[in-house]
Amino acid sequence: MEQWEMEKPMTLLWLAFTNVNGLTINGSGTINGRGSAWWPQPCLHKVAKALTFYRCNRLVLKGLRHINSQRNHITLTNCKGATISNLHISAPATSPNTDGIDIGGSSNVQIRNSFISTGDDCIAVSSGSSHINITGISCGPGHGISIGALGVHGENDTVEEVHVRNCTFKGTMTGVRIKTWQGGVGYARKISFDKIKFIRVDSPIIIDQYYCPSGENCRNETSAIKISDVSYKSIVGTSITDKVINLSCDQNVGCSNIQLDHVYIKSMVPGKKAYSYCFNAHGKYTHTRPVADCLKP
Repeated sequence: MEQWEMEKPMTLLWLAFTNVNGLTINGSGTINGRGSAWWPQPCLHKVAKALTFYRCNRLVLKGLRHINSQRNHITLTNCKGATISNLHISAPATSPNTDGIDIGGSSNVQIRNSFISTGDDCIAVSSGSSHINITGISCGPGHGISIGALGVHGENDTVEEVHVRNCTFKGTMTGVRIKTWQGGVGYARKISFDKIKFIRVDSPIIIDQYYCPSGENCRNETSAIKISDVSYKSIVGTSITDKVINLSCDQNVGCSNIQLDHVYIKSMVPGKKAYSYCFNAHGKYTHTRPVADCLKP
């Protein structure tokens, strides 16, 4: 997710609300981005985001249907206090960059009881965000619920107090993910994933501190976002891969206080048992299968 830049041309935004406090949008209508004409274009990064809220405090968004966005369906930037609920967001699994809800620089955001099926993240939480509560989301297909990617181009990014609860992921590329670029500074902390169900998910639990999309020229760096105080509790489900828990933390900074409790994930790969992988991840696990004995004290 890109941060808002006021100098960007308004053509990068389709529907936008700026500096509107106490805004309520409530109804049963449909916002149709008709994005299929844009998705094959090589200049997709210049295509408009469908619905953007910038510095809209005490926002309420409820009940609408959002389909086939050109890019991101809904973007919140620098908003304080928002309640988003009972939405239906959908685009084909093959549609690029059609995130469901992107949050950046925002605080005290509630996202509840919604269905999100897209070609990218169902929900993405970016830098400057805190006290984000995500509950009752049905996600899939898509790329799951992501924090990040943080620290691109060495930036100082911070995210804290993000809590994901009572969510179901079906057929997603990843499940619950924290992703950071090498070379960044800052932190992602006080994050919890509780009462999560996975159905045929690729990479259900993942911390990726070596995030590098295809086509990028990434180098090994000595600095990194510090990830700490992350808990995974009461999680069950199935994976289409056998590496169901992947905690790949930075080789210099590492991750601390990672907690796994009552996590049970099975692999659907014929003849292969599920396993956990850790690199420089520190914490503890209890009642977890596969066992996460790679997690260091």
